[in-house]
Amino acid sequence: MPITVGHDSAKTRKMLTAGGASIAYYSIPAAQDAGLGDFSRLPAALKVVLENMLRFEDDKTVTLDDIRAFAAWAANGGKTNREIAYRPARVLMQDFTGVPAVVDLAAMRDGIVALGGDAQQINPLNPVDLVIDHSVMIDEFGNPRAFQMNVDREYERNIERYTFLKWGQSAFNNFRVVPPGTGICHQVNLEYLAQTVWTDTDQHGEEVAYPDTLVGTDSHTTMVNGLAVLGWGVGGIEAEAAMLGQPVSMLIPEVVGFKLTGRMVEGTTATDLVLKVVEMLRKHGVVGKFVEFYGDGLDHLPLADRATIGNMAPEYGATCGFFPIDGETLKYLELTGRDKDRIALVEAYAKENGMWRGPDYDPVYTATLELDMGTVVPAISGPKRPQDHTPLDLAAARFMDVVSEYRGEDDSSAAREMTAEGPAVDALPADPRKSGKVEGADYEIRDGSVVIASITSCTNTSNPYVMIGAGLVARKARALGLTRKPWVKTSLAPGSQVVSAYLEAAELQEDLDAIGFNLVGYGCTTCIGNSGPIAPELSKTIADNDLMVTSVLSGNRNFEGRIHADVRANYLASPPLVVIYALAGDMNINVATDPIAQTPDGTDVYLHDLWPTQKEVADLVEQTVTRAAFTEKYADVFKGDDKWQEVETTDSETYDWPPSSTYVQNPPYFQGMGKDPGTISNIDGARVLAILGDMVTTDHISPAGAFKDSTPAGKYLIDRQVPVREFNSYGSRRGNHEVMMRGTFANIRIRNEMLEGVEGGYTLGPDGNQTSIFEAAMAFQAEGTPLVIFGGEQYGAGSSRDWAAKGTNLLGVKAVIAESFERIHRSNLVGMGVIPFEFMGEDTRKTLGLKGDETVSISGLDDVTPQAEVPATITYADGTSKTITLKCRIDTAIEVEYIEHGGVLHYVLRNLAKAA
Repeated sequence: MPITVGHDSAKTRKMLTAGGASIAYYSIPAAQDAGLGDFSRLPAALKVVLENMLRFEDDKTVTLDDIRAFAAWAANGGKTNREIAYRPARVLMQDFTGVPAVVDLAAMRDGIVALGGDAQQINPLNPVDLVIDHSVMIDEFGNPRAFQMNVDREYERNIERYTFLKWGQSAFNNFRVVPPGTGICHQVNLEYLAQTVWTDTDQHGEEVAYPDTLVGTDSHTTMVNGLAVLGWGVGGIEAEAAMLGQPVSMLIPEVVGFKLTGRMVEGTTATDLVLKVVEMLRKHGVVGKFVEFYGDGLDHLPLADRATIGNMAPEYGATCGFFPIDGETLKYLELTGRDKDRIALVEAYAKENGMWRGPDYDPVYTATLELDMGTVVPAISGPKRPQDHTPLDLAAARFMDVVSEYRGEDDSSAAREMTAEGPAVDALPADPRKSGKVEGADYEIRDGSVVIASITSCTNTSNPYVMIGAGLVARKARALGLTRKPWVKTSLAPGSQVVSAYLEAAELQEDLDAIGFNLVGYGCTTCIGNSGPIAPELSKTIADNDLMVTSVLSGNRNFEGRIHADVRANYLASPPLVVIYALAGDMNINVATDPIAQTPDGTDVYLHDLWPTQKEVADLVEQTVTRAAFTEKYADVFKGDDKWQEVETTDSETYDWPPSSTYVQNPPYFQGMGKDPGTISNIDGARVLAILGDMVTTDHISPAGAFKDSTPAGKYLIDRQVPVREFNSYGSRRGNHEVMMRGTFANIRIRNEMLEGVEGGYTLGPDGNQTSIFEAAMAFQAEGTPLVIFGGEQYGAGSSRDWAAKGTNLLGVKAVIAESFERIHRSNLVGMGVIPFEFMGEDTRKTLGLKGDETVSISGLDDVTPQAEVPATITYADGTSKTITLKCRIDTAIEVEYIEHGGVLHYVLRNLAKAA
């Protein structure tokens, strides 16, 4: 399907010769010559957005004033309030978020037929790639059968979903599916799908070159920023709108420049660097902003390390973490098997359009930070947030503080009274740690025991330096006769088959196997909560003794309740350190200085005995990570294995929803929808469903991970004769709104401040008694009572989970009132017709003394404008009331229309129906 370009009032369309061919492009220097402003010192990341304006300028959705605003941005120190309509080139999905998106598209086909339109009007207008990577669970580990057994179970559990996705692949145009067992979506994107400079035919039949851009239904879409591809995570709702031709409405962002100097020192890894970057940028504050990395330190930073930093943009809060095109970009494109003519085009285009990072690269930034990479130290991050940076040599002591806090003891490290001879004996507090004997085993576990050690997630498994490093640690450990501690569940889930190819070529996989890190699958696994079960006897010991056991994973997310229900403390670490902690088996050991383990003859083994040198790693990377490995593994990426090819589906235009399916159900969003939108109504007499604290993430809000038969979702499945063994995970059931709405706000670690000392998804029902949030919401809906939720700072941080907004909507919540919102979740709420509001001045849930028995009325919504300030009246249980002012976070004019329609998909559907 050709792209539709604008009419180019400023005549910026030019021709470029590269790779032996001529191709059209839109020239930023030509726009400058046309008198639209000085764009010469814009950051490369912003030039990508500017080019988008030039290409789509139509004097309606994009005007010449929008283009001039970029020059004003530079002249004003990197700031402007200009709203623009941005159109990404493509959309990337993983299956957890992709299945509900395809469900919505299928439901929209039903909806448009009901409105008198044609099913074929509902098709992606932009290319969409969906990578099935979030469904494999680690049921089996630590043996040669693990991979095949996990794959077999994956197909058993998910055949309904896979049948549906295969139908979508044939039913929708512009939609491709990468089958299970191929790799993680971000790594497949980095290694294969991304082109850095995209090309397509326009409506005039001419080939056009333009920057590769995308939005993805996973927060870590930003990993491809390392390849100078501008992309970021959006909710599935926004992604669906982008697929259907809706521009992304956004303000021209501030761009924070992060200058990297020096080079990494011996003993440190890219993971150590990124954890430091996360800490610095979280402290600076970059929510809603672009971050661009620059400086001569990039001359010593491999692209794999750049991708690691780009990946964790959601963890430091930025929209993206962008690296400009330079020689390293070209080198990586060559290594990974990209076409030689495409590589030549990337270089020529970047230099012609001012997007090349040369020695004189010196753009204007809104603000800057600087880090000498030579100062980075080995580190981990935890126990609850990615920004909780902990130098490795302090990790054990800080864990003791965590235990002390959990047990209600004094801070153990701060409480030690020092004398000239060391800590005073009588000043040492009692050891707060608990332990418990494991039934049927000859060992105990205690607070700090590492029960999960997983090399997983896109963050690091794209990076051959840390993966080879992990293999070398395993080799040295094996040579010394070491293995994992028996209570540690170990796993290796590479991001692509290429990783297995180079680990095998280096003969490191057999070393990893020998200490328990067998291949368990190609997918996200532990980082998304698909860690699978731990041994029942361990789980019983943890529960019986209320132990604070730990996980160590090479992922990007360690929020409460995410990794495993039994694990309270989770730590992010480099793959080599994951291996180290599997050998140690205990977070209480200072692995930087203390013995990690003993050889069979009782000799102590230290970190320096196991850690490879940078030269050892680099030499093996050079020998084994080859262009041939990439071209071979991606030669037939959409074909899939025999199991995928055996999945049968239909070729109908609309989906025949199986009534008995517990995985895929027709959602209620468009049923009974009329042709005309409604109006925005004031909220009157709403009750409070939950009062939530700071940093409540989409992991807390959206259903994720495993769930029990005692939960509302579990009861729903039991009622439909689904055995507990077949529950799978919430993520795998995102295509069934009945399961998902029951799991919304049901995280085992969420704390509703309406209930003192209670964890989990509970609240007060209409009768004032404690009940599940789902049951309370249904009871309020039955009464016709609207609901609101109160929150603290950074409400909705974390992954780009559309169900955090969809579930909120289906529970009957009309408004979420918080101190601040994370970017994606705010947008998702609007996309689902839920209005976000922010407190103003000194008002917070605490200063207002909210208990949850209040009623809330919000007026001024019937003629609301973007970011309007509106009055809200809170009536307390004793009859007194207080009126405060809220900022309505409907941020743009188009978002006002979305709310009027009941959501962005309703807006698109009605407009398509009118065009029929």
